[in-house]
Amino acid sequence: MLWRLLTRTGVLLVSLAVASVAVFATMNILPGDPAEVALGVNATEGAKAALRTEFGLDRPLPVQYADWMGGMLTFDPGISYVSKAAIGPQVLDRLLVTLWLVGAAMALAILVAVPMGTWMAVRHRHPDGVALAAVSQVGVAVPAFLVGVLFIAVFAVRLRWLPSGGWVAPADDPVEFVRHLVLPATALALVQAAVLSRYVRSAVLDVLREDYLRTARAKGLTPVGAMVRHGLRNAAIPVVTVLGLQLATLLVGAVVVEQVFTLPGLGTLLLGAVGQRDLLMVQTVVMLLVAAVLIINWLVDLVYVVLDPRLRVAR
Repeated sequence: MLWRLLTRTGVLLVSLAVASVAVFATMNILPGDPAEVALGVNATEGAKAALRTEFGLDRPLPVQYADWMGGMLTFDPGISYVSKAAIGPQVLDRLLVTLWLVGAAMALAILVAVPMGTWMAVRHRHPDGVALAAVSQVGVAVPAFLVGVLFIAVFAVRLRWLPSGGWVAPADDPVEFVRHLVLPATALALVQAAVLSRYVRSAVLDVLREDYLRTARAKGLTPVGAMVRHGLRNAAIPVVTVLGLQLATLLVGAVVVEQVFTLPGLGTLLLGAVGQRDLLMVQTVVMLLVAAVLIINWLVDLVYVVLDPRLRVAR
């Protein structure tokens, strides 16, 4: 177990290093001069040169990379080329919004997908199980932004139950915070729940065919009871892989949903920085998203060890 943990941690660190080099190199080969973007095309060459010196753009690329990575480790990656404000506090404020959205959507997706997928598997030969499978198949085909638009049209415009967008911090007003979070989190969660429930159904169906499940049924347990007591842990092992991928997908999907509901999250910050050609901001946000995906995959490997005792046995 310890060897596996050390190996996967080493892979994570190497992957983060390679990803940081790739992101930095990509941002630096893009055409355009950040000093010209900040000052405008009519700025003098002297003013541009002074601003490049202020931003540190006149230094060698290895020095710029080392300085940026040192700033990333201390969450102080530098100064925005456009606003000339510190990037760290801006990213942190937006990151909290995105984490609330993704966390709520992931929790809701799991709460819906696990019982729904288990029921579809246990009742796969009955009309209710077939109907749920059909509903989940439709949900897979519907994009999250379309669900968001429909939610706004129904629950915000027609029924006026919930706000159509905006954000309220939980510390300012917990009730309004929940009201503003319900629609975007649900729109993001339903599509992911539909996808996840299909994988849960497949994993549970495989477990249902195992001998130990038939033995539990022979001892008098109901199909659902046998599944809860003996099957869900084994069925969870392949589902965890999909869950990690779904969490990474939620981070990407949050970019679109934040635009639909005008949430001041990380996705909105990234799209705004791309439009303004604030390359250092784009570089920092992209690296943060890449690091989040890699860390999620690392955590999935650790969960494998917890769920599967065979991985805890030394070679």
